[in-house]
Amino acid sequence: MPGTFEPLPGGGAAVALDDVEISIIRSLAVQLLELIGPGPAEDAPDDPLAELFADGPSEPPSDPVLKRLFPDAYGDPEGTPQAKEAEEQRAYSSEFRRYTENDLRAGKRDNALAVVRSLDALRSAGDDGVVLKLSADESRQWLGALNDLRLAIGSRLDITDEEDTDLLYRLPDEDPRKPMVMAYLWLGGLQETLVSTLMP
Repeated sequence: MPGTFEPLPGGGAAVALDDVEISIIRSLAVQLLELIGPGPAEDAPDDPLAELFADGPSEPPSDPVLKRLFPDAYGDPEGTPQAKEAEEQRAYSSEFRRYTENDLRAGKRDNALAVVRSLDALRSAGDDGVVLKLSADESRQWLGALNDLRLAIGSRLDITDEEDTDLLYRLPDEDPRKPMVMAYLWLGGLQETLVSTLMP
């Protein structure tokens, strides 16, 4: 079971993790939380209805990772040949983003928090590590967070397609991107085995 998720009876999944793996996943999840930022309710904790009526941003984020996590709903207007069509796409994307991005951020935040909390709940059992057991709901949250982490790392590594991923396997050890590449590939393996546990 080391490094791979396996199904649990009755749903859910389990994976054996050592202290280093726990530390890496937790650190990446915390960095993701910092990147996504606080929710509207955290900005205005005295008003419980503030989040319900808060509009999200209408412009895409400037950070390339956030652009990857929260892409335009109507494609890339820059690739649209007609100026009028491009302007319409921008307007549609802006409106869609205004009403959906806060919820998308909240979902990604919840998934990353679920990862951090489940790892914090583990008690280290020495060099052999521990087994993380997740319910079906927790498994889905982990799956979402693993996907977001890979998108974030992939964005930082400029990975846009399968060809780019193939090149990662041939990076020399002295390449400064190597640790991030190893994390990207490892998280991909975890994600793949978790997907297989959730399939009927």
